[in-house]
Amino acid sequence: MPDAFSLARRLRAGETVFSAWCTLASPLVAETIAREGFPGVVIDVQHGLWDTAATVAAIAAVNHAGAAPIVRVPLGDFAFVSRALDCGAEAIIAPMINTPTDARAFAAAAKFPPLGERSWGPQRAMALQGRSVPTDYLREANEGTLTLAMIETPTALANVEDIAATDGIDALFIGPYDLSTALSGGTAQDVQAPEVERAIDRIGEAARKAGKIPGIYCRDAERALAMAKRGFRFVTVGNDLSLVRDGAAAQLKALKS
Repeated sequence: MPDAFSLARRLRAGETVFSAWCTLASPLVAETIAREGFPGVVIDVQHGLWDTAATVAAIAAVNHAGAAPIVRVPLGDFAFVSRALDCGAEAIIAPMINTPTDARAFAAAAKFPPLGERSWGPQRAMALQGRSVPTDYLREANEGTLTLAMIETPTALANVEDIAATDGIDALFIGPYDLSTALSGGTAQDVQAPEVERAIDRIGEAARKAGKIPGIYCRDAERALAMAKRGFRFVTVGNDLSLVRDGAAAQLKALKS
């Protein structure tokens, strides 16, 4: 059984963690990627094809493969935050956290009192994380489960310092494609445009100043390594669809050469 709350421990110890990203609603794919050595795998319920049953199965599959299951919940679905945590997710990514009010609502759903208002029901999480005594899980969960607030709009950027300072928010996570779309007025998705790069640096600095974890989605390993050098410590790399597509393309290219 993998160590409980492994992602939080690694990030709180100052490590940089590279995580995979899965959209295809296949627990087997998520497990296979985890078994290759990624310490965390994101199950993208917002834009991916996951339903609840597949999400629950993937959380267990990733856990059994020795990695930390992370769930990106749908927009504004704070009810799914506590449900995913009850099913064994170790971290939650919430999209479009634009204001301190959004951040407080997110934290309330994810954290037990006195920090939040999460209600009790983590039987599956306790089983996956090797906890048989409820008070053991209760004592560790607020520190051990992570809340990652996505910063991906001009409004969020304007409020980023206040969002970062919100009790119960553990990390700021940049959605660079939505951020670049918004900052360009809907005309481009250039994640390396000067205004996007400046926004990325501002968000990272706001996280570090508040003692929170800076995180970002990256399209590939090259960009992920560059972001790690800029101080981002929770960095996701590509997605399962691109891995399948790139692998298939490489095989076909070899056959035709």
